[in-house]
Amino acid sequence: MSARIGVAVGLLLAAVALSQRLTDIPLQQQAEIRAVIEAQLAAFQQDDAVRAFSFAAPGIRQKFQTPERFLQMVQQGYLPLYRPTRVEFAAIGLYQGIPTQVLIVTDGEGVRYRAYYLMERQPDRSWKIAGVYLEPLPEEAPPKSA
Repeated sequence: MSARIGVAVGLLLAAVALSQRLTDIPLQQQAEIRAVIEAQLAAFQQDDAVRAFSFAAPGIRQKFQTPERFLQMVQQGYLPLYRPTRVEFAAIGLYQGIPTQVLIVTDGEGVRYRAYYLMERQPDRSWKIAGVYLEPLPEEAPPKSA
């Protein structure tokens, strides 16, 4: 229980730190990052595995190898991102030196999640998604069964 509280406090502090560092990422780059995330979310809505996979950073692409495997992973482990009913862009900034965009997403059952998108700048100056950490918001977390 105390470890869970520690994780929640740590994530809260990270979100606060991000919100205080908006100037760490220039506005143009913030817009570019948002566009990449929006495009991937749109590709998920259309079940366009190839397009969704195209926004993944090389490490993610290497890990999953094919667009179909990538989409299957999203469907199984990131359903709130695969089929959100609402998406809100929140803080963006550097977290441990990594450009990170925070989103608040709502799933089909009305449960809200915080998504941390870790972004990676490519040699061609484009942005790719290097990973996503997804957590239910504390007040929305379903109760654990005994």
